[in-house]
Amino acid sequence: GPSRTDVTFDPETANPYLIVSEDGKEVRHTDTRQRVTDNPKRFDCCVNVLAREGFTSGRHYWEVEVGGKTKWTLGVARESVNRKGDITLSPDDGFWTVWLRNENEYKALHDSSVILPLRVKPQTVGVFLDYDEGQVSFYNAQSRSHLYTFTDSFTEPLYPYFSPEPNDGGKNAAPLVICPLAEGQTTNQCATTRPPVRQT
Repeated sequence: GPSRTDVTFDPETANPYLIVSEDGKEVRHTDTRQRVTDNPKRFDCCVNVLAREGFTSGRHYWEVEVGGKTKWTLGVARESVNRKGDITLSPDDGFWTVWLRNENEYKALHDSSVILPLRVKPQTVGVFLDYDEGQVSFYNAQSRSHLYTFTDSFTEPLYPYFSPEPNDGGKNAAPLVICPLAEGQTTNQCATTRPPVRQT
């Protein structure tokens, strides 16, 4: 499989209620609006953030720690997505995403969303983008089980997309953490394994 791609959160895109760590690897939602300037790249309503790195070809894989969270959204977004006001998460709108809601409801977000009946709650989610093949796949990174694959054709830069979702009075206060690149380097939940190999 592909090795992990270096992915960092882009604070310029982060909603004003999100705090991005100095190293760009951790993001959390806060009840206090941060002192940031608005810019065309910034999500103003939805608590989203994109990565600094955009992709126009090739295969890219990253892993995100989601343990301790009751809701989150992960995936990729087209460079041209709407960042102001309310946002519809669907491929037609330039978002290929999977979300968790209510602690154990997982969905792949289409016009008609696909419910993912997961027996095991992933602590770390792997996202695999194959730009040229037009695929975005999601994995439980520990068990290496495949969660879902979107198939589409891509024509513009795609950016890793993240939402830690509102902290919900502390119930969902855990951050999203991008796993380190190095083999054997771990934070609490980051797997040390190679990325999953897709069964063909």
